[in-house]
Amino acid sequence: MVPARAFSALLCDLCAPHALCVKSFSAIVTFAALFVIALITAIPAPAPQAAASRSYLGFDRNIYPGDEALPILRKTFSFTSYWLSPPPGERTNSWLGKRELLHSQNFGFLVLFRGPQITELQSIWSESRVNRADRLQAQAQKRGASDASLAAAAAKKEGFPSHTIIFLDIEEGGRLPAVYHAYLRAWVDQLAGPGYRAGVYCSGMPVSEGRGATIITADDIRHNIGSRDLIYWVYNDACPPSPGCAFPQDPPASSKSGSSYAAAWQFAQSPRRKEFTARCPAKYAPDGNCYAPGDTAHKWFLDVNSATAPDPSGGAK
Repeated sequence: MVPARAFSALLCDLCAPHALCVKSFSAIVTFAALFVIALITAIPAPAPQAAASRSYLGFDRNIYPGDEALPILRKTFSFTSYWLSPPPGERTNSWLGKRELLHSQNFGFLVLFRGPQITELQSIWSESRVNRADRLQAQAQKRGASDASLAAAAAKKEGFPSHTIIFLDIEEGGRLPAVYHAYLRAWVDQLAGPGYRAGVYCSGMPVSEGRGATIITADDIRHNIGSRDLIYWVYNDACPPSPGCAFPQDPPASSKSGSSYAAAWQFAQSPRRKEFTARCPAKYAPDGNCYAPGDTAHKWFLDVNSATAPDPSGGAK
């Protein structure tokens, strides 16, 4: 390549007979080079790609599976449920005292507390002598605050740190009555006092309200909870979107549950509900339950979940 100065002198020699020598050619070359550099640097650098979010697999059961089950289940699951109260239909709680053992096996947690049935709260209406909405809601709020205090005390006793998310278990689907929303708001507010966070386990499945209208319980709660911070764990075992009784290496995102805001998704239940699971690609066991791949003897039927974190409640910290 001819140096710029030599090329300028050569051009001068060529141009001299015609009195057209451009003595400032080197300056022009320099200007052109700077212009090209400016164009290159003006092109924005590609934005760094965000790390692909991943999901984690977990299980939940009403009954503690037993110490011997933990190494087998840990091969498949990152987290487990953990009841602070007797689960639905039970009078005792077999999970109590097991947090440290589960933590030593590197399990994360979905911490649960049993919520009331709708009929339990609606009984307030019939028992109240004064049929006034403020009186009825005040009683529901009192029950919500009381349950939250019990949950916080149990969480502390079990060794769960502050800021652990405690999910209130709501088994029934559809639209909740106003008295239940009053209960929920009190539950959230009361948990914040001792430093815990509130979550709710509820239906993420549409329920018909007639004339083509449907309601999803999680949406109903969102619309009534106000500006309060509430974390959602939804159940939707209908196929699709559920993959059925499956244990994929790349679990389905909880946002695919039908509730885009959900932090956790229960996509398989034991026993299976035939009206929702007939089209599931991954089949349940012949007895209708779901079992982990390592449970070849089918000792521990379970529900299967995906979550945005390996410790959805933050209870392993």
